[in-house]
Amino acid sequence: MEETIDIRCKNNGQTIKVPVGSKLEEVYQLAGLQMQYPPVIARVNNKVEGLNFRLYKPKMVEFLDITSSSGLRTYTRTVFFVLCKAAHDLWTDCRVSIDIPVSNGYFVDLRLGRPVTLDDVGQLRRRMQEIINDQLPIRRHETTTDEAISMFKRLGATSKVKLLQGIGSLYTTYYELDGYLDYFYGAMLTNTSKVYLFGLEKYHDGLLLRLPSPQHPTELGEMVMQDKMFGIFKEHHQWQDILGLRTIGDLNDVIKLGYSPELIQLSEALQEKKISQIADDIARRKGIRLVLIAGPSSSGKTTTCKRLSVQLAVNGIRPLPISLDDYFVDRENTPRDASGDYDYEHLHALNLELFNQQLNALFRGEEVELPRYDFTTGRSMMSGKKLSLPDNAVLVIEGIHALNPELTAQVPPEYIYRVYASALTTLLIDNHNYVPTTDNRLLRRIIRDHKYRNVSAVDTIRRWPSVRKGENRWIFPFQENADAMFNTAMLFELAVIKAQAEPLLEQVPENCVEYAEAHRLLKFLHYIKPIPGDQIPPTSLLREFLGGSSFKY
Repeated sequence: MEETIDIRCKNNGQTIKVPVGSKLEEVYQLAGLQMQYPPVIARVNNKVEGLNFRLYKPKMVEFLDITSSSGLRTYTRTVFFVLCKAAHDLWTDCRVSIDIPVSNGYFVDLRLGRPVTLDDVGQLRRRMQEIINDQLPIRRHETTTDEAISMFKRLGATSKVKLLQGIGSLYTTYYELDGYLDYFYGAMLTNTSKVYLFGLEKYHDGLLLRLPSPQHPTELGEMVMQDKMFGIFKEHHQWQDILGLRTIGDLNDVIKLGYSPELIQLSEALQEKKISQIADDIARRKGIRLVLIAGPSSSGKTTTCKRLSVQLAVNGIRPLPISLDDYFVDRENTPRDASGDYDYEHLHALNLELFNQQLNALFRGEEVELPRYDFTTGRSMMSGKKLSLPDNAVLVIEGIHALNPELTAQVPPEYIYRVYASALTTLLIDNHNYVPTTDNRLLRRIIRDHKYRNVSAVDTIRRWPSVRKGENRWIFPFQENADAMFNTAMLFELAVIKAQAEPLLEQVPENCVEYAEAHRLLKFLHYIKPIPGDQIPPTSLLREFLGGSSFKY
């Protein structure tokens, strides 16, 4: 008699018996589920696994489709794999780097020893589609790390060799597609036929790989031009090329050789220089009266604002801060979200009329009394604090809506200078595995929420999708409105964050769904060698999250 095990399927709440050793994709068929979109991944006891994962003991299983963050990451990795395989088939000696998330896709640096042409893009797109149409299995292998290192050395995959040399694991997994071998950070689809939609376009000096929209998976995400954002990424890559520091393996080498103090000094100096350049630009533009700073959660807006204020003062400009939080409308007038809760991130949670009236009064040389919002009572009142704007002063305001034209619709545009600040991670795990910029910010927020708000990593991870939803609505559509973009991420950052983030992530219990995200982040941090936090200066932007800053918050 065939031995079976009990599998609890979270999708329908039922328990089914399946043969020992069944693959997840077989369990899906046995469970008789009818999902709107086919599963691409599953959580097994709240740990993400590919659908070729075999079950030998009773488990709780939840199947996820492409609309989930884990599912989209799995689909994306697989498209990367297909692209790298196709490029290898066409140009054996080419180098492929997949790194910059931009324009609702990923920039692909295809190095052929000559400029990339439209014909190259067409050839690559057709070869990718051939691989998909051939319905090729994607096989997962496990071997000793030493054997994997030797294998990738033979293949000339230097970035993977450096990465694997630093992790200290006995065993490593890698993937095979029709004889082509590669390492990827995370699970993959089981067959190329499951890649049902992708796009590939010529983009600047490389390619743009486009993927299905997570909101509308049958359509490609809308291609939005982000030339300013792309320029910031490229600028940082130029610095990295000079330093020879493009991947986690390169960073680990720097740390191992004892050069982390020099890397910190260089990164901090580069960041301060960029802030100084922004201040100089503001000073050159005669007539600027209002500096607006926006950015997503945990982007370091507050420290950016403080450091920019110092540089403005160096230029003889007096910075006067105003808090947008004091312009909230009374609680009962706050817009509500789809769940019926007050939506404090909505633009119209602010009293735009009063805000614009007071700005224009200040610009006319009048004195105004600033409002104050009482978060306990949910009431807006006058604060008794008077403010006027001297000729040598500018107002400095930071907030999520600062780049939205509607915020300052009644203010003459020539008075305004807009800054977009975000942690745009430019290091790669290796040439085919990028570091999501959102992971950098989430790790910052986990540390800050624990340290200053008594919020656990579980709660921070649980709230993150809602935070991201607000950013997608209120921040990212307006980022190209910025006069200046400032990258708050630093090359050494993840090595310093590691020490404070890991203990918090390890506290996330296995019996909650947030464990899957905590486990993924821990695996990622495992690749990175640590740098002691006491090596960074008190003025560092990272101190906003790690503590020990010389700025007052």
